[in-house]
Amino acid sequence: MDQKILSLATSKTADKLQEFLKSLGEDELMSLLQNQAVTGKTAGALVRAIFRGSPCSEEDGALRRRKVYTYCIQLVESGDLPKQIASELIGSLMLEVHHFPGPLLIELASEFVGMIKDGTLMNGKSLELLPIILVALSTKKENLTYGTGELSGEECKKELINTLCSGRWDHQHIIQLTSMFKDIPLTVEEVEFVVDKVLKMLSMLSLQEIPPLVYQLLVLSSKGSRKTVLEGIVSFFRDLDKQHREDQSGDELLDLVTVPSGELRHVEGTIILHIVFAIKLDSELGRELLKQAKAGQQGDPSKYVCPFSVALLLSVTAIQRFEEQVFDLLKTSIIRSFKDLQLLKGSKFLQNLVPQRPCISAMILEVVKNSAHSWDHVTQGLVKLGFILMDSYGPKKIGDGKAVETSCSLTKTSSQHACELGASILLETFKVHEVIRQEILEQVFNRVITRASSPISHFLDLLSEIILYAPLVLQNCSSKVTETFDYLSFLPLQTVQGLLKAVQPLLKVSMAVRDSLILVLRKAMFASQLDARKSAVAGFLLLLKNFKVLGSLASSQCSQSIGVSQVRVDVHSRYNAVANETFCLEIMDSLRRCLGQQADIRLMLYEGFCDVLRRNSPLASSIMQALLSQLKLYYEPKPDVLPPLKVEACVLMQGNQISLQEPLDHLLCCTQHCLSWYKNAVLPLQRGDADEEEDGVYQELDDMLGSITSRMVKSELEDFELDKSADFSQSTDTGIKNHMCAHLVMGVCEVLIEYNFYVSNFSKNKFEEILSLFMCYKKLSDIVNEKTSKGKSKMANKTNESFLSMKFVSDLLTALFRDSTQSHEESLSVLRSSTEFMRYAVSVALCKAQQLKETGHVGGPDSHNPSKTFQSVCDITRVLLWRYTSIPTAVEESGKKERGKSISLMCLEGLERILCAVGQFFQSRVQQLLRALDNEEDGAEVPVTQRAAFQIRQFQRSLLNLLSSGEEDFNSKEAQLLVAVLASLSKLLEPSSPQFLQMLNWTCKICKENSREDASFCKSLMNLLFSLHVLYKSPVTLLRDLSQDIHGQLGDIDEDCEVEKSDHFAMVNLKTAAPTACLLVLSQAEKVLEEVDWLITNLKGLASQEALSEEVSSQAVAQNSAAAKGIVMQLGTLLTCFHELAQTALPSGSCVDTLLKGLCKMYTTLTALVRYHLQVCRSSGGIPRIMEKLVKLSGSHLTPLCYTLISYVQNKHSSDGKCADEKKEKTAAMAKVLRETKPIPNLVFAIEQYEKFLIHLSKKTKVNLMQHMKLSTSRDFKIKGDILDAVLREDAEDRGEEAPAPEHRGQDEEPAKKKRKKCNA
Repeated sequence: MDQKILSLATSKTADKLQEFLKSLGEDELMSLLQNQAVTGKTAGALVRAIFRGSPCSEEDGALRRRKVYTYCIQLVESGDLPKQIASELIGSLMLEVHHFPGPLLIELASEFVGMIKDGTLMNGKSLELLPIILVALSTKKENLTYGTGELSGEECKKELINTLCSGRWDHQHIIQLTSMFKDIPLTVEEVEFVVDKVLKMLSMLSLQEIPPLVYQLLVLSSKGSRKTVLEGIVSFFRDLDKQHREDQSGDELLDLVTVPSGELRHVEGTIILHIVFAIKLDSELGRELLKQAKAGQQGDPSKYVCPFSVALLLSVTAIQRFEEQVFDLLKTSIIRSFKDLQLLKGSKFLQNLVPQRPCISAMILEVVKNSAHSWDHVTQGLVKLGFILMDSYGPKKIGDGKAVETSCSLTKTSSQHACELGASILLETFKVHEVIRQEILEQVFNRVITRASSPISHFLDLLSEIILYAPLVLQNCSSKVTETFDYLSFLPLQTVQGLLKAVQPLLKVSMAVRDSLILVLRKAMFASQLDARKSAVAGFLLLLKNFKVLGSLASSQCSQSIGVSQVRVDVHSRYNAVANETFCLEIMDSLRRCLGQQADIRLMLYEGFCDVLRRNSPLASSIMQALLSQLKLYYEPKPDVLPPLKVEACVLMQGNQISLQEPLDHLLCCTQHCLSWYKNAVLPLQRGDADEEEDGVYQELDDMLGSITSRMVKSELEDFELDKSADFSQSTDTGIKNHMCAHLVMGVCEVLIEYNFYVSNFSKNKFEEILSLFMCYKKLSDIVNEKTSKGKSKMANKTNESFLSMKFVSDLLTALFRDSTQSHEESLSVLRSSTEFMRYAVSVALCKAQQLKETGHVGGPDSHNPSKTFQSVCDITRVLLWRYTSIPTAVEESGKKERGKSISLMCLEGLERILCAVGQFFQSRVQQLLRALDNEEDGAEVPVTQRAAFQIRQFQRSLLNLLSSGEEDFNSKEAQLLVAVLASLSKLLEPSSPQFLQMLNWTCKICKENSREDASFCKSLMNLLFSLHVLYKSPVTLLRDLSQDIHGQLGDIDEDCEVEKSDHFAMVNLKTAAPTACLLVLSQAEKVLEEVDWLITNLKGLASQEALSEEVSSQAVAQNSAAAKGIVMQLGTLLTCFHELAQTALPSGSCVDTLLKGLCKMYTTLTALVRYHLQVCRSSGGIPRIMEKLVKLSGSHLTPLCYTLISYVQNKHSSDGKCADEKKEKTAAMAKVLRETKPIPNLVFAIEQYEKFLIHLSKKTKVNLMQHMKLSTSRDFKIKGDILDAVLREDAEDRGEEAPAPEHRGQDEEPAKKKRKKCNA
């Protein structure tokens, strides 16, 4: 029968075939089809034959076709057919679809939709037919019956797609269904239906099924809905990552059922690749991604920014057209994130209203961590981002060529955080990806070499961390390291030191690199440039410190221990200690030759020898021998010759050039420290097996220092030719030479004071010698200061750093003030009897504290050992605190006869500097300092807040005692220092603790109850109050009260109006109200306005996000309304503050100028708030009542006063101008008027902008917000043209400047507009 059908189908006409098919029953035909399909012979040909004999023009033929289609679909879905037969059947069916009439197409399509919704599809092979059916249906122009109505073919297709997307899809057919839609012409609305449906289905699939589905989605996005597709993919993986993190941090049992981390990362990596590939083909998709990322910066960034989206953006940088845009976007996002976090950290008001922000650093570093899972497409973007951040936000050069370095400081700027993030990205990428290591190192080395004139400390720090992590890795790129060494002679000394310190671990594992460095250094040693020789010395000293010789002391006994990673390198080192000894002795020979070079070179050697000796003790003999031979050149060996040192030989005079030949003070200082260390650290361990020759060197040095001491005590200044009659003028050769010699002698005295203190064993005779040495130092110091101050030279302002070590200053102060041992009493009384000596000891501590405050470290032998330095700082702080609290300043000053600061006041100043330095540079060691102040070495772990609160109470008592004294006995300097100390200590308190609240209440009480006519004290105390208040709550009520006090003290601008004085804060009086208190209030008000402005911008961004997204949580709505209410409350209270100040008769100058600028800022912020309400009034259905009240308040309490203030300011200035008699005085007065009235047009413009947007809001909300606004009818503030021209002409003649003319013309434009409005009215 089948053969007959096939043979009839080959005839020219289909009449016989039609007749035969009509004779066959439906079941027979279907049975025949099944047999042919199962046996796999001629199923496709049979179907085509049946279709030829079943024309759609006849009803029977169309129905037969319909039944064949249905049956064939069932056969294909049964899964019983071979693949080839099934494909052939589907192909045959596809070819005939377009012949079907519309109603049958609807039936077929509905049948498919029903099968999909019911889940009766088996393998989904027949789904290939559905797009062809829908396309054919959409081409039908006639109206077709669908459901209960009649629709066109296109509308039927739309309804079918809608029905399909609203039904349930079996997860195994999701990918096929999505793929199917790419072959159907879809409208934008239909694409949106499909995309929404597919995105909802993502969560139903297993991880491995997601990439192909996303691929199909991206293909589909070319038809439209790119935004929805990208948003859906990013939000899906953001939520998946969040859930994954929660699962991992939860119960360990959950790890057995959660998705493996590696699998998730691989899937994410594949998805990112798909998206990047799609963007390459469809640039519109890339532009949409960038648009979304920019939108994510506004409002709440956590909705858009996540590790997945960051990784995606970094991958897109591989596409050249988007590279620059993406990096600019990431840079902006990073710096903005850091600025936002900084703003939130400093304001309790914002913390209460804004939810916690995600840390962008953690997010990007998580991308680095995730990139280990074959995310090679992300790696290159990470490296580029890291270098971009370091290049853009690294330390910058300031005017004198020095870099702004505050990397140790805890109070970092957003730029410093961004630079650190860049370094972290590169370091972590280096650790994770071996492939990229070579490139990172090359780029770092290139920047070190090519940016010698710019600060590159951040790159050197990165290089150091990289090498410490994996020194052996750098052996593979040792050629780049040796190439860098070739440039050492041309690099700045600081760069050379940093570079050599960074590569030091590599020198221990690579002989080739070490040998290359030594060759370069030896060449540099004999270079003609001084800097090159300095670099050589620095390099050799570094090698001596780090290549240990057999018998070196353990790390614990050295001044600085070696890092763990360096120790690991030592263990696997190819060099043993014997080889190191030979190597070090060779270097010592090279360095000995340097002792004949310039003073700068010798100075480096003397400063480096101490550190070398402590790190490499077997070199002691060689170093001490070199120092001895050098010292002998300037030492008078005969015991009766005075002075004992050839000071004049240290200064070289060649024609008109005078230079320092030998830094004798540094040589003696180095000798003393080396000798002292050898006695304390090496001799006790030798136990009699010491070399006699070595002992002889040490004994000789000891004897020399003893002889120098005894003869220096006997010497007079005349012996050095440095008495009062000597010439110290900086304009003569003799004067310059004497100046140099004087400083050398003073340095020698300081060195001998320290030496004799440590060898004295509390001998009275030795202490008398110390006092004599000090008197020599002081006489010479007084002469030099007196002579140089007369000359008023630059040298007069330069203070030389003391040669006393930090450890000695600590020991000396402890002995002078705290040593109560009976046996020491007599000898110490010698030193204690000299108030000048005690003041000198404290002044040196002050200088050291100042150096610590400015740089984070101090010079001296322990400068490379932060632990020892900080221990000395703790000891000094403890002594200074005891001295200040035991002998108050008032008691000391009552019996004081000498001029200058009292010792107690100096102690307080030292405490202030140290606490400031510790808070800035040693935050992690605060506990150690507070424990030392409590006299506990290893006390119980008491919280920092509790310890700080105890110290605060001591200083509070001191300040109260000071304030209880009379006005004439009030010591302003001491009061300011006490407030500064309290400010430093209060930073250690936890803002949520009761101690912090107690501190705030106490400060507030002091301001309220104490009235001192001291502007500086008032300023410091109010700054403390504000800094505490902002961390507890918003300071607007405080500002309002202070404004009322200022208004009461200074009076009203209307002289006839009497102001009732308020007494909120006694600290505000006639002397302190202006400019001190006024400027502080205005400054704080500006900060509040900045916060409010930031919050409004944030709310605008959130409103934009909510407008774009359909789902808005009730929690988000509540947060937004709370923030909006908080803004209105802040502005309302701040408005009352400006209401008071605008009526106050402020003195001309900075107060009026700042007030006008503050008012301008106030109106700008009010305008921003109105514009926000314009944005959200549609969705919210109007504006809140509280906003209406604020507008009313601004109209009644502020705007009229602003115009009155403008008139007052101009009248005041015009009267000031009239008072000036002479022409020049009058011109200067008028110029001052123009300068100080410059903010007026800006203020008026800001008011008009505010009123303009209020009118818009009124129209939109149908609420008359302008009913309380009184529009100005006059322009009393206008600048008169004739006066302006005259002043400008005179100003141009006097100064030869013409620049102000266009500026003032620009200012006059806005007032002209207002005039026209007045005329129309």
